[in-house]
Amino acid sequence: MLATPWISALGALFLWWFSTGAILVIVRRADRAEGTAGLCAVLWGLPFLLTGAAAFYVSLSQTGVAGPYIGFLAALAVWGWIELAFLTGIITGPNTAELPPNTPPFERFIRAWGTVAYHEILLTAALVAMIWVSQDADNIFGLWTYAVLYFARISAKLNLFLGVPKINTEFLPKPLAHLPSHFRHARVNWLFPISVTALTFATACWLERLYSASSQAEVAGFTLLTAITALALLEHWLMVIPLPDEKLWRWMLPAPAPTKTKGTTS
Repeated sequence: MLATPWISALGALFLWWFSTGAILVIVRRADRAEGTAGLCAVLWGLPFLLTGAAAFYVSLSQTGVAGPYIGFLAALAVWGWIELAFLTGIITGPNTAELPPNTPPFERFIRAWGTVAYHEILLTAALVAMIWVSQDADNIFGLWTYAVLYFARISAKLNLFLGVPKINTEFLPKPLAHLPSHFRHARVNWLFPISVTALTFATACWLERLYSASSQAEVAGFTLLTAITALALLEHWLMVIPLPDEKLWRWMLPAPAPTKTKGTTS
């Protein structure tokens, strides 16, 4: 059953939706609690990171149908913890100030890089570590999963920086309140067609490998990769198509912390 393409695809879709929602719930609750709640959430999440890293290593030698699933889940666990550390404001970058008006393009890029530098370095370090331990491995579906997430996220951030019509900042917490100032509302930028073409090509490549798969493990693995890459492609298109994708998670999140206002006396 695990090798059935539809089961694998639906599983990838559910895991993407559930893991994203779980991270958003934790971030929203930490945002409401304020203080050291964000740091506590990241520290409490360390077992997921360690379990993900261990599961990724174990998956490298798994040649059965379970192997791709273990690698896929492991990559999501590692990726999810790093995203949690970013969204809680624990691992971001040295720049925590809003972008001044009329900032020159090159300075704007440097300032934008400064808002996410540590996060990007950590993501890259994790990718390099995965590549290093995956040499000559029998099962590298976990590595491919993380690589898809990595390059799709870089593409998304660059598109937000260069300018897209639709930018959703609803779920950004207080520690990242300065981040939207580095985004840009604009018509489709020069990078967007390249991004969607590359993701479309990658999706097609996974589908071709799925069609020519010679084992149940390959069927499951390439279905998972096709699904996660197609989702990344959809996320890119949602930057230009005015659809309320935020409703996928809004219903499950606690209300944001009330804004404190100063009282007045007469």
